[in-house]
Amino acid sequence: MKPKTIEKLCCPFDKADIELTVITKDIDGNIIEGFLTCGECKRIYPIIKGIPIMNPDEYRELELEKPLLDRWEKHLKGKSVENFRLTAIKES
Repeated sequence: MKPKTIEKLCCPFDKADIELTVITKDIDGNIIEGFLTCGECKRIYPIIKGIPIMNPDEYRELELEKPLLDRWEKHLKGKSVENFRLTAIKES
């Protein structure tokens, strides 16, 4: 995904702006892996092999996304993902 593409995207649920977190880029600066986060509803959308996955919740499978989210834990800035939304980690 070209970084400029982010300017054309918004959250498909509430049309709010989304924030990009880049995990890896290729030598041309294209985004290979990362995620998009909605500032309003806090949904998280992965970018896998350069493709943003922005499907409705009912068509997503957390079991398939969980390995990626676990690998990206340090990029989540101390938050966890519940129902495809970023949430604060609960203290026990």
